[in-house]
Amino acid sequence: MGSVVGTSREKRAPEVYVRPDAARRVVVSVSMPVLVRHRRPGVPRRWWVALAAVVFQLALGSVYAWSVFGRALREPGSTFAYDATRATLPFSVAVGMVFVGTWCGGRLQERHGSRVTAMTGAAVYSAGIVACSLARDAADLWILILCYGVVSGVGLGIGYIVPTALLQKWFPDKRGLITGISVGGFGLGPVLGAPVMAALVHRYETVPTQAFLPVGLLCAAMTLPAAWLFVNPPASGPSVVVGRSTGPSYTAREALRSREWYLLATILFASALAGISLVSVLAPAAHSVAGYDAGSAAALTAAAGVFNGVGRPLFGAVSERAGRMRTFAVLLVIQGLCLLALPWAHDPALFAALVCAVSLANGGGFGTMPATAGDFFGVAHIGAVYGPMLVSWSLAGVIGPLTTAHLAASGYGTAFVTIGAVTLAATVLTAVTKAPTR
Repeated sequence: MGSVVGTSREKRAPEVYVRPDAARRVVVSVSMPVLVRHRRPGVPRRWWVALAAVVFQLALGSVYAWSVFGRALREPGSTFAYDATRATLPFSVAVGMVFVGTWCGGRLQERHGSRVTAMTGAAVYSAGIVACSLARDAADLWILILCYGVVSGVGLGIGYIVPTALLQKWFPDKRGLITGISVGGFGLGPVLGAPVMAALVHRYETVPTQAFLPVGLLCAAMTLPAAWLFVNPPASGPSVVVGRSTGPSYTAREALRSREWYLLATILFASALAGISLVSVLAPAAHSVAGYDAGSAAALTAAAGVFNGVGRPLFGAVSERAGRMRTFAVLLVIQGLCLLALPWAHDPALFAALVCAVSLANGGGFGTMPATAGDFFGVAHIGAVYGPMLVSWSLAGVIGPLTTAHLAASGYGTAFVTIGAVTLAATVLTAVTKAPTR
């Protein structure tokens, strides 16, 4: 399984040679120093697990491409013809239910292992999407809320937490980078999934919900085989990869009793709030502030998604060298300052640069926080510890868009300056947040 690492070190391996002489005496000698070549079996296997995690997260990340369905449900020629509020409601419910799923997923992973938990989340998520195809007209909004919002939202949360926690156990030496790569797949999911969904929705213009059937089946085809590869590294033996020590491991109950857990959750909330608030009004804000037309605003939204995905592994790797809290301080400052500048960015190129900077830093927050939680509380129970922390994501997904929409009624300047100020204020927390001590 493993490959030979080209680092050999000398070790004196005493070997006893017995040489009887004429007097029947026994002479004991020690052999010359020998070269012992150390192997690291399991390295190729852990990269297969990482690849499976990326595929798994790409499929789950398609949830953020809801805007494709939302736009189709608002078309006057469809059997739905919803207004903006009703067309957004299933997605809002799904984001709110993610927290329930991550909480359950962390505990399922503790009891039943990564494979069972991931396959459960994948099956629930895909089944909810497939069931959305049963909706046929405007009266079936409850089907979309129940199936996409509640069922798929919970399945998304259950599945999302598994690779994030699992890869920290396989890569204790690269936790920041590898968790960034994993959640980076989630960030790129809508970028890759939106064109596929758009083509399917175009095929079913009158009843766009028919597109949910092939989308759900495609998600199942990607997630279930990938989840089958999710296994924990052996607790001992030749496949264990020796990495950086994370200190003592805390159980979920112990972590939730610590001040540091709530500080990390608040930092994550501030980082998520900045990005989600901007994305929720990006297209109309781009038109109002910088004069973007519909096509250019759509292209900018796609570019923001790419930068969000790239920022996750990038800042996850940076945090390995610069330190977790220093990295978070930089991420919050970038997002805060760029949001403060956005209302005056009337040049389209400057507006795009600021939006992409916010997206890059926002993705970096999601890529860095899992490794930070592992540093603070250990990786033995990381799923149960980090899962509840994603309540920050759910709260930001609900509070951010609602607050921004309300403030934007007075102008996007008010909305962006308010969110930017909150983000900058949260930078103070990075200076007082230290790893807990027993």
